[in-house]
Amino acid sequence: MQVDYSDLSQRLSAVAAGETDQVALMATVVCEVHHADDRFDWTGFYRVVAPELMKIGPYQGGHGCLVIPFSRGVCGAVARSGEALIVPDVDAFPDHIACASSTRSELVLPVRDRNGALIAVLDIDSDRLNAFSQVDLDGLTGILAEVFER
Repeated sequence: MQVDYSDLSQRLSAVAAGETDQVALMATVVCEVHHADDRFDWTGFYRVVAPELMKIGPYQGGHGCLVIPFSRGVCGAVARSGEALIVPDVDAFPDHIACASSTRSELVLPVRDRNGALIAVLDIDSDRLNAFSQVDLDGLTGILAEVFER
């Protein structure tokens, strides 16, 4: 099943309208995104809670890592660079943090507030190799901007 990002964006815009609490918004986004596609095995936010440090936020799926420093893994690389990453095979990514042994590929996107400050990363794991494409990255980038940068 391929996500209809236009439909997902419209649903999230309607549900999130007027909400300003970031955790509430994250919980809503993660629920809608996770259930939008069966490729998404684990979907969650890692929130920036201190300089160079993220902690798990709202998520769907099995347990995730509780703490991720900016210096480690795919999520840390995205937090450091501010650029989204598609990782077709996590075993080929240097310093990948294996929070779940079932993860085969990963998509991680930076999440910014309306002032451009990094507030989190959105981490989507799949139990399939090469599960994510530029279509996913573009669709989710638009959704995150619509929900968190307004």
